[in-house]
Amino acid sequence: MQSSGSDPEPLLEPVVESVINISEGRRSDVIATIAASAGADLLDVHSCEHHNRSVLTVVGETAPRAITLRAVELLDLTDHSGAHPRIGVVDVVPFIALGGAALGGAAPGGATADRARAARDAFARWAAEELAVPSFLYGPERTLPELRRGAFDTLLPDHGPTAPHPTAGAIAVGVRPPLVAYNLWLTDPELDLARRIATGIRSASVRALGLAVGDSVQVSMNLIDPMTTGPDDVHALVSQLAPVERAELVGLVPAAVLARIDPDRWELLDLAEDRTIERRLAERARRLRDGGGVVGSR
Repeated sequence: MQSSGSDPEPLLEPVVESVINISEGRRSDVIATIAASAGADLLDVHSCEHHNRSVLTVVGETAPRAITLRAVELLDLTDHSGAHPRIGVVDVVPFIALGGAALGGAAPGGATADRARAARDAFARWAAEELAVPSFLYGPERTLPELRRGAFDTLLPDHGPTAPHPTAGAIAVGVRPPLVAYNLWLTDPELDLARRIATGIRSASVRALGLAVGDSVQVSMNLIDPMTTGPDDVHALVSQLAPVERAELVGLVPAAVLARIDPDRWELLDLAEDRTIERRLAERARRLRDGGGVVGSR
């Protein structure tokens, strides 16, 4: 396995965030090993055994490579099963510019979209050249759903081999604004109902799938414009169509999105101030100043 290169000292105010989706959500020891490779740059880990998927939120440009190295080493896509669509053991690696404009005016840093795009392109080339894992780009070129539909069919990788890596598959590498990953579990376990609801609520601001998760079903969403349509909005909308058992925030949420919502509803919506990007960045800076370690997983 190739090295990810020299590891510079973590920056107190990083300029790029990445929300890495790996195809492992059941083996806590393996997830912990992969997450630990990010060191102090790890902000959050969210795992789901039904999806067999974990979402690792990190900052900087070193951590995504370190996580990818370990995941490619430890995971095998041919042994994977789970509710969520995937093309690789490191399935999705989006790069997000951190800064006031990107996060609703509340975050430190000042990365532009150009910086995040440069980080994306450099990572995709690195994965192809060092790991022989093909990379598909998304962002200005195409959406992530378009990428999933066309990968290795109507769409060839932007970098790397034209066939999937035998155990690692491929990686979708993107650049995007902050979004909110959000699941609503329905009381009724009928999968067709979840799928109909997902189809009905899709819009320019909401991407949605109806998925079976064990004996239950959920509407799994990416709120791609959460300042327009946020967790409270989709919870209210779905609740009009079917009883909602519970809500689940996947990863972190921008503080500006949380600020739009009545605090009395945060618990119902699975939201909290300590699960904002800004709070985790502040905690990370404090740990670095104090010489502390990394965050735990949920």
